[in-house]
Amino acid sequence: MGVFGWGRSEALRASDATAAQVRRAKDAGAIERAAQPREGGLTGAATRLVERLLDVGIDGKGPFHSAHEVAAGALRQAHGDVDQALRIIVRDHRQLGAVGGFVTGLGGFFTMPISLPANVLEFYLLATRMTAATAELRGYDIDRPEIRSAVLLTLTGADSEDLLKKAGLRVAGGKMSSLAFDRLPAPALMVLNKAVGFRLLGRIGQGSLARLGRAVPLVGGLIGAAIDVYMLNGIGRQAAKEFPAADTAAR
Repeated sequence: MGVFGWGRSEALRASDATAAQVRRAKDAGAIERAAQPREGGLTGAATRLVERLLDVGIDGKGPFHSAHEVAAGALRQAHGDVDQALRIIVRDHRQLGAVGGFVTGLGGFFTMPISLPANVLEFYLLATRMTAATAELRGYDIDRPEIRSAVLLTLTGADSEDLLKKAGLRVAGGKMSSLAFDRLPAPALMVLNKAVGFRLLGRIGQGSLARLGRAVPLVGGLIGAAIDVYMLNGIGRQAAKEFPAADTAAR
């Protein structure tokens, strides 16, 4: 059973079924389904998660700076060296993830129902912004819906290939960024994003080490910080792989 009452298997089934709808996204029925952002239950949760990641994780809100601002700031700090700027972005997000993972893991078992979901959302917001900032520095327009969908797909890691296969999509060279050249219609991207949302929900609370570690005050904070740093580092490497320099990817 997942943190919010849905099991991983249920979320995966919903993701697979939604991904299959991408094939029919040009039909009126699929368009109507994609245009219902406030469904209830698991479907509504997936939609709201995706909306939050796009609206806050990429565009920023309040003190949470946008991916545009993060990319520009890292490039200034690196004096125009893109590779160094990418390293700065990953470093800074690892540090933020460590702080968030530590703080939300401090309370132990008694605060887990609140702190674990909060940390998961914070983690994915950081991962989304880090990936989007990486894409921007590599020359992609992160305001384009296709690139935003590619950013979300990158968060699913190894699941992305399976999800794309079920959606009937192929990406050149295995790079998520090649979605930019497919020119998928907006309804198809909306359905694809929702399928990603289901996949991410299915991962919430699934790490047994994370759950056991966070049941112990202080130890939970240290383990939470270590896990978030490790996972963000992995997503950072994946983002660099999925978004090669735009001028070379277009060839």
